[in-house]
Amino acid sequence: MTHDTINPDCPFCLKNNTLRCNVLYQDDLWYITDMVDGELKHGYMIITKRHINTPFDINEKEWAALRDLLKRCKLLLDRYSPDGYNLGWNINPVGGQNVDHAHLHLFGRFADEPLAHKGLRYAFKQPSNRRGSVQ
Repeated sequence: MTHDTINPDCPFCLKNNTLRCNVLYQDDLWYITDMVDGELKHGYMIITKRHINTPFDINEKEWAALRDLLKRCKLLLDRYSPDGYNLGWNINPVGGQNVDHAHLHLFGRFADEPLAHKGLRYAFKQPSNRRGSVQ
């Protein structure tokens, strides 16, 4: 899809007017929103304006702009003085992607959270997550 084309069923395509978050910043390629779901209250998403499915579809211009947006997004989080950060992409349904539109999560982490010191790999390190037949 081109930059001007939207997916009419996508909640992250801004032109659909179905976004449930607040747009905190936008430029020609990306926008930043707050997170309204979940227990972690100090989180943001950086979302491509162009409807693409995964970060593997991001072009060079978008990657270059993302570097500056990460800094901008971190400044938004720094207002809350987090003790750490998690940054991550969920890709495809098995990888946890719930909306089929590329978006990057950035969360502030705090020492008083019940799962403090448990990073992105925490779920992968659990014996209950081991596949039955590992090839």
